[in-house]
Amino acid sequence: MEPEVEVVQSRVMNVIGRITAMPTLPEPLRGLREVAYNLWWSWNPEAQRLFEAINPSAWKRFRSNPVKALLEADPERLSALAENAAYVGAVEATVHRFRTYLATRPKKEPTIAYFSMEFGFHESLPVYSGGLGILAGDHVKSASDLGLSLTGLGIFYHEGYFRQELSLEGQQTEVYEALLAEELPLTPVTTQDGKPLKVEIEFPGRMVYVVAYKAQVGTIPVYLMSANLPENAPEDRNLTARLYAPGQEMRIQQELILGVGGVRLLRALGLRPEVWHMNEGHAAFLGLERIRELVASGRPFAEALEAAAAGALFTTHTPVPAGHDSFPMDLVSRYLEGWWGKLGISKEQFLGLGQEEKSYGPVFSMSNLALATSRAAGGVSRLHGEVSREMFKERWPGLETEEVPIDSVTNGVHTFTWLNPELHALYSHAFPKGWAENLQDGGLWKTENLTEEDLWRARNTLRASLIREVRSRLFEQRRRNGELPARLRAAEKVLDATALTLGFARRFATYKRAILLFSDPDRLLSILNGPLPVQIVFAGKAHPKDEPGKEFIKKLAERIKSLGLEDKLILLENYDMGLARTLVQGVDVWLNTPRRPMEASGTSGMKAALNGGLNFSVLDGWWAEAFNTTNGWAIGDERAYATEEAQDQADAQSLYDTLQHEIIPLFYARGSVGTPSGWLAMVRESIRTCGPVYSAQRMVHEYHHRFYLPLAKRSSHLLEQDGEALKTLAAWKAQIGSSWNNVRLWVEAPKVEAGQSLHLRAFLQAYGLPTETLQVELVVRRSTGELEVLPLKPAGQEREALLFTGSYLPSRPGSYIYGVRAVAVHPELSSPHEVAFVRWAEAQTHSLLPA
Repeated sequence: MEPEVEVVQSRVMNVIGRITAMPTLPEPLRGLREVAYNLWWSWNPEAQRLFEAINPSAWKRFRSNPVKALLEADPERLSALAENAAYVGAVEATVHRFRTYLATRPKKEPTIAYFSMEFGFHESLPVYSGGLGILAGDHVKSASDLGLSLTGLGIFYHEGYFRQELSLEGQQTEVYEALLAEELPLTPVTTQDGKPLKVEIEFPGRMVYVVAYKAQVGTIPVYLMSANLPENAPEDRNLTARLYAPGQEMRIQQELILGVGGVRLLRALGLRPEVWHMNEGHAAFLGLERIRELVASGRPFAEALEAAAAGALFTTHTPVPAGHDSFPMDLVSRYLEGWWGKLGISKEQFLGLGQEEKSYGPVFSMSNLALATSRAAGGVSRLHGEVSREMFKERWPGLETEEVPIDSVTNGVHTFTWLNPELHALYSHAFPKGWAENLQDGGLWKTENLTEEDLWRARNTLRASLIREVRSRLFEQRRRNGELPARLRAAEKVLDATALTLGFARRFATYKRAILLFSDPDRLLSILNGPLPVQIVFAGKAHPKDEPGKEFIKKLAERIKSLGLEDKLILLENYDMGLARTLVQGVDVWLNTPRRPMEASGTSGMKAALNGGLNFSVLDGWWAEAFNTTNGWAIGDERAYATEEAQDQADAQSLYDTLQHEIIPLFYARGSVGTPSGWLAMVRESIRTCGPVYSAQRMVHEYHHRFYLPLAKRSSHLLEQDGEALKTLAAWKAQIGSSWNNVRLWVEAPKVEAGQSLHLRAFLQAYGLPTETLQVELVVRRSTGELEVLPLKPAGQEREALLFTGSYLPSRPGSYIYGVRAVAVHPELSSPHEVAFVRWAEAQTHSLLPA
């Protein structure tokens, strides 16, 4: 296996510049350049094969990068290919497909700006670290497939994310390599006169200048910003060098570039998106810049906030508080000094937009800022939506947790980025016409048409391909570490191409519990050394500053070695999109062991399911809603444990039992023709149930109809007629906010006997508030958790208060608690609970025990 990348450096020359000369392609091959600069090729294998053919021996060294392949092409080789009728025909067919794709995408409204700290399109453009970036890349690709009018904003990290090297002991070393934009599928963004388009961002005592490179992804442009400019100080040039560079000061600077710089870049390009989508809180500063623009145009802050938030969406991917970016208040005050003046508010009001109270004092939370400056928010799975509502409920005091206005859209994966070409061909033959264009239509996934022989043949081919790649990578890994020739020869023979193969590959964070499998070494050995062979491939990086995660990698390596399992359990270095594709396509079982409920969604298991792998996972993230008992296996259950140790012990026992008594026997239960019928029945069910539902096409379609369209419509409505509705709403919020402390609510409620109705009389005093927007509600919760909210009816005035009355009779037996609250509502709110103006009456705790 050749080195992954080669950067030529002079040891003598004082380098003052760089020249890039793209070869002149022979006429029959001219279309290759057009395709090379559009990442459409990243999900079209036939296009990749054309570029690989130019220099097959260097393709991996080029990270499968078509632009690099063309730059380094031998003119004689190009001339020979131009004379090869079969190759020229393939070029013509591929270019035709590419142009047809671009020309046939529908043009859907509204216009959307999609901001993400990282984008994972392909391993040749390593400006991603893991799931967040891969999800962003798949979102953009599916937006192109569906014809959305979306523009992406991110950062071009000229040293990217690190390449991981593992020592013999499993010690991770981070290696950073220079990325040259001119050797990547990127084009510089210029003004009409051909000069680099620049925007400015104010930092303490200086200006930082930013340019951008465009990555064209199908029909979607994605602008990646860079501060690596001569006019910036050396330390400022490095602001965009590395993804997630350590240190809070570096992080706040990067997030200012993304949020503030991203808005200014769009304006410089003449773009005015209707919807602004923040993929995680890293981009939340964009809200401040948009408010600043509106205030500068003459809007008061309250109206500017409402106008900016009306079209904004925040997607959170993090299920634990520690995973949400926050900064010390003094750091924010220093980097955003003067912004409160630009917005026309006090410093305290400004900092309050993101303030979060910690045990050690207040911090500025980027997630809180994103929630304050958007009117739609969501998690990335149903369970994560529940976790997020619980996490942020303090921002909506007085609401029950399930009423907190944070929704969810479960993640999905871009089907043709991750589906193996052989399976693609098999599905296209077996499924009805139109399947590939309507991926979310589950009725078209006719997996019963997949014969056992065809499906088993494909699965064996993919597993064998995985084993070859593992051996190649392991050989190079051992050679780099200087291991003995015998160990190098052994690397070429590890694993069995016919054996049950499990995969575990993800970021090495401790909550993902990579070493759960080793909880009981004797039990593990009895399984792996049993009569039926089992083997596992591990891969994953730990964040450079995540010392516990790095320690997990070392423990994994040590335990594999100490148990003598180095021929059955393989730990590979440098997990990237290329290795991920091979793994999810080749493994029989995808193993996932997060500590519930700390996995927001997860998408690697979706990719494995798409390729006929079966999921074996904790019921967390997406698998909690996908598992149906016949499409894979669950580790543990959905119960809560008193301690992490108790959960780990129970999950490990479940893992061993299921693997030993269900998974292994089913895989090796072969019928008369040699195929595992029971196993393949589960494979078909997994493909059928997971393929359409967990496609990014379904995900982006949901975002479009549930968020993008409604946000654009409401934003436009608020600004109609010189913003009449906007002014009304802002004035109403100010009025309610200033007088809500005047609200008083008390209730008369007799004791309720079993079988009787509850009759309520509620009295509301709300001096200085418009009575037409006041509502009194009975809130009932059954002991099993179900919540009912019923409005009480206005019944005039009594005791110098507004009177509300109502009755309630439980519809089914059970134990209930209830309360009564006053809320303020307005027809122009984005949802009834957009703002939590809530006043509860003195708590009532009578049990309702119907007969």
